[in-house]
Amino acid sequence: MTDRPDPADEFTAHRALLFSIAYEILGSVADAEDVLQDSYLRWRSVDHASVENARAYLARIVTRQALGVLRSAVRRREQYVGPWLPEPLQTSAAGDASDGIDHVLTGEAVTTAMLLVLESLTPTQRAVFVLREVFGFDYAEIAAAVDKSEDAVRQLNRRARNSVRARRQTAVAGPAEAQPIAERFMTAATTGDVQGLMDLLAPDVVFLADGGGNVTAVRQPVVGPDKVARLLLGLLDKGARMGELDIRVGTYNGMHSVVVLIDGRLDQMTSVEIRGDAVTAVYCVRNPEKLNSIKV
Repeated sequence: MTDRPDPADEFTAHRALLFSIAYEILGSVADAEDVLQDSYLRWRSVDHASVENARAYLARIVTRQALGVLRSAVRRREQYVGPWLPEPLQTSAAGDASDGIDHVLTGEAVTTAMLLVLESLTPTQRAVFVLREVFGFDYAEIAAAVDKSEDAVRQLNRRARNSVRARRQTAVAGPAEAQPIAERFMTAATTGDVQGLMDLLAPDVVFLADGGGNVTAVRQPVVGPDKVARLLLGLLDKGARMGELDIRVGTYNGMHSVVVLIDGRLDQMTSVEIRGDAVTAVYCVRNPEKLNSIKV
């Protein structure tokens, strides 16, 4: 009989996947990390000799822990000040899971647009959709994770898929595809070119800012090319008047992003959502509680 791998090694081997599951369910890097810590403690206490499939069993533990956190978070988000945005997650500029990034999320699943769509689902629908549509777990494994029958899980996934399809627009461009538009956007923004910005913005472009009531941020969505362009330039001008601006480029949630520091202090992370040849959304995270995972 082959000796079973050490439980710690098994957890480590699946950690990237487990973090990705937790993040997709929660939209929070900090909460996902907490879920993994709690899940590891539970995994340590399991009778490992009885576990036939460590990947599925660990996913079950993480899903149940994440669901508990999400149900509490849903109530808190109802009182959230201004728009709620996911906590930024660094992703590879190549659109894959390389560059030493410790998760397996790629493509549209990790975009802010998709995570906001997932917010419209019930917690259980979200968990089922994530496990099935993003990570490809079978219905029996998902049923064990959410404590439902396989028939119930199939129905939950069908409803979730229909809900996502109804709210989903055309696919968000990946980093490589979006790069030419993103570069033009950055040039126009940093040179104060209002018309250049407006030419890149979709007619229904939306600007969302998440300050969480902790810092100053626009509390209502700003819609339309003229308003969004002038708001962006005004924010850059305001930042420059507050101190020395340091603008760094990165890829977060599968989108071209800029990290802005003022006098060496992290001020915001702004991502540009591009569909086709236009910017369809600008997401600005200023809530300090959501910037802790950004390395500068």
